[in-house]
Amino acid sequence: MNWIILVIAGLFETTFAFCLGKAKETTGSEMYVWYAGFFVALSISMLLLIKATQTLPIGTAYAVWTGIGAVGTVLVGIFVFKEPTTILRLFFLTTLVVSIVGLKVVSQ
Repeated sequence: MNWIILVIAGLFETTFAFCLGKAKETTGSEMYVWYAGFFVALSISMLLLIKATQTLPIGTAYAVWTGIGAVGTVLVGIFVFKEPTTILRLFFLTTLVVSIVGLKVVSQ
């Protein structure tokens, strides 16, 4: 169950990065709405990470949480913010995913 909580925490990490990106693109009151979304997503992500680390090793949990957030943020950057997709970028993204899965497997 704590692995599921950790994955959800990582998805909220992606969400707060997405909110930062949207806030950068907007002005006025809309910008403040995105910043509010950032703080809500950040809080949820941290609370879920705290919950997950009650039973998971902190080093593994933090690395997986950060990795999920990084992979999600890169994918959001590519699909939402139209950031470049290069072979090297996809290669390193793939190695990151393999590393996250590897950490999960060896931490059973």
